[in-house]
Amino acid sequence: MAQSAAVDAWESLFRAQVSVARHLSDTFPREVSFNEYDVLFNLSRQPERACRMRELTDRVLLTQPSISRLVDRLVARGWLVKHPDTADGRGTIVQMTDSGLAIYRNIARLHARAIEARFGSALDAEELHQLRRLCDRVRLAASS
Repeated sequence: MAQSAAVDAWESLFRAQVSVARHLSDTFPREVSFNEYDVLFNLSRQPERACRMRELTDRVLLTQPSISRLVDRLVARGWLVKHPDTADGRGTIVQMTDSGLAIYRNIARLHARAIEARFGSALDAEELHQLRRLCDRVRLAASS
C-alpha cells in the first residue's frame, strides 16, 4: 500500500528534526539542558521577561509537574524568581533575573551559531524563509 504525500512529508520532516536535534545536542553548551534553555528562551520574549506559570507550561513542551521542577531548579540557580500573581492570587509569575538573562544570551549566541552552521549549509535564504512559512502553517493548522 502506497503512503500518502502527507505521510511521506511528515516522515521526512520528523527525520530531519531528529538529525538536526542530535547535531545541536552534541554542540549545545553543557551549562543548561535543552529544556532549561527553552524556558529561558520563552521568558526572554515576554514583557519584563515574566509570565504566569500556566502560560509558560503552555509554551514549553513539558508536563506541568516537570516544568514546575525545572523552574524550581532555575530559581535555585538564581536565574529565575517566582512570585504571586497580584491580579490572581491563585497564579504564580515566573520571571527571569538579570543573571538568567546573561546566561541565556551567552548560550543563545553559541546555539544560534550551531543552528546557522547546520541550516545555512543546507538551505539558502529563500528556502529558509519558505521552510519557516510552511512550518508555521502546519503548526497553526494543528492547533486549530
